[in-house]
Amino acid sequence: MNKISIGINLEFVRHEDKSFEWGVAKAAELGYEYVEPMVHLGRELLSEAGYFHSVSMFDDPLRLKRACAKAGVKLSGLSAHTPITKPEIGVEYLKQAIRFAAECGAPVVNTDEGPKQPWTTEAEDHVLMRYTLMEAAKVAEPRGIAIGIECHQQYSKTPAGLDRIYKLVKSPSIGINFDTGNSYLGGENPYKWLERVVGRLVHLHAKDISIQQSTSERGKVTGTPVGCACGDGVIDWARVIKICRKAKRNIVLSVECGTVPQAGRSIEHLRKLL
Repeated sequence: MNKISIGINLEFVRHEDKSFEWGVAKAAELGYEYVEPMVHLGRELLSEAGYFHSVSMFDDPLRLKRACAKAGVKLSGLSAHTPITKPEIGVEYLKQAIRFAAECGAPVVNTDEGPKQPWTTEAEDHVLMRYTLMEAAKVAEPRGIAIGIECHQQYSKTPAGLDRIYKLVKSPSIGINFDTGNSYLGGENPYKWLERVVGRLVHLHAKDISIQQSTSERGKVTGTPVGCACGDGVIDWARVIKICRKAKRNIVLSVECGTVPQAGRSIEHLRKLL
């Protein structure tokens, strides 16, 4: 049986106005075993000043490794979301994220198709996505990095749509980063969908959805940045964990919530189930 571990996406410190290192230390303090940092290209004022958790891929990748070693946590993956429907952005973004992940020790790079150009057709978008993913896969394969395609936008909001993107490139590096909250908000059954992709699962975004958000947004959106605390919303986490046991590799449940208190409640809830 594979191992299920608990991690957290550093989005939980977005509103704390603190640095990446602060976020890693806070995750460790709460008891998380893994963290999932967000990376970006270029330079960004708030991150450079230590007021935001995202890390520039112009920085030394060992910065992430040192911070995690100091806090006693590991990297579950990198949040490297870029519109793969736009090769002029997605190709270099993903290739750099994969090289960065290999050096800092993150086994997975997560992404999605992103917002599309308003003037491209669906057929054209899938050709563009194939190009982007092929370029990325050729960098990922020799480095042993998995690319986790997430259900998050216009094409991946359904099981058939996500499968179509996944099948664009035949590569051992292409996998699924399943998001429980996005799948639910899109109007799908998250458990049936997870069963469908569990054999291709490389990472999981543990996102719960509050009853209030479910009532106002379900079936109207394709995703949401973060959810509520795991256990406070509509997702059956015992059922999710049971399905994840069928995965072919060890899986990290990377919590996606919006505040430090929510992160604390999430790990308390998930620990009881594990």
